[in-house]
Amino acid sequence: MIPAERTIEFYFSFLSLWSYVGSLTFHDLVDRTGARVLYKPVDLFAVFAAGGGKPVKERPLQRQAYRLVEMQRWRRIRGIPLVLHPKYYPADPSLAHRVLLAALDEGSDVAAYVHAGLKAVWADERDVSNPDTVRRLAEESGLDGGRLLHQAEAQGLREREASLTREAIGRQVFGAPFYFYRDEPFWGQDRLDLLEATIRGSAAPITLPDLSAQA
Repeated sequence: MIPAERTIEFYFSFLSLWSYVGSLTFHDLVDRTGARVLYKPVDLFAVFAAGGGKPVKERPLQRQAYRLVEMQRWRRIRGIPLVLHPKYYPADPSLAHRVLLAALDEGSDVAAYVHAGLKAVWADERDVSNPDTVRRLAEESGLDGGRLLHQAEAQGLREREASLTREAIGRQVFGAPFYFYRDEPFWGQDRLDLLEATIRGSAAPITLPDLSAQA
């Protein structure tokens, strides 16, 4: 029996490889469970820095090499197109994030746009920092790209994007995708089975402990 109140908070960035790898699987989970998604785009590099993580090129070579193995493995498992070294990574996703926030303000269904933005980086090699690309992605997803692009310049949306990043850091988010269901955290697209089991179950949530006092 799925709980009556089923909301998933989804912290991600269009730059997040693993958010893309799990994107279609996550959407299928949402359809199966009838969950509502709160999309929360964040500055991924700021989240990395706060959580002790590093951008790909700053990681040890051993980790960089193994990441490429995992990319190929999950590409095969998920049956998705995936470029190992995308042309426009890392492009600044802020504009595309703000278009998403503007669409959410209008009450639009943004699921297709979110997947399109992720796929643009990791499969289609499109530049999500380019306004024309962002407009086209929105229009291809059934949104009014021109209007949303104009609205995305509002200072309030810039502030909200920054606020979501601070919120994520405050909740001990350290990477993406990061999902919360009833305050229980799930890091990584390979935890989607656990997320669905939790949605369908009745156990009390397992929440993050605050270890700051022990530091």
